Amino acid sequence: MTASNIPARTADCVVQGMLRDYLMSGRLAEVIYRDGAGQICTVHDVIRDLFSRAGEDFIMLGRGNLVGIDHVLMIDGCQLTGTGD
Repeated sequence: MTASNIPARTADCVVQGMLRDYLMSGRLAEVIYRDGAGQICTVHDVIRDLFSRAGEDFIMLGRGNLVGIDHVLMIDGCQLTGTGD
C-alpha cells in the first residue's frame, strides 16, 4: 500500500482547528456522517470531545455518539476534505 492510497483516518490541521472551535464554543453543529452500516446520518448536536486513539481521530457528540473522523462527511455544510468514502 502506497502513501497515496492509505485511507484518511486522522484529520488535517485545518479540520482539527475547526473541530476545536466547535468543541471550545459549545456551538450546535449539523454533523453528517456514515454510520457503521453505511447509512448517512444527520444530527444536530454539540461536539463534546475530539481525540485520537490507535492512529485514528474521533469526535464524541453531546448525546454520546462516537464517530470516526473518516466517517464524517460534513459539518455545518462544510465538507471535510479527505474524509468519508
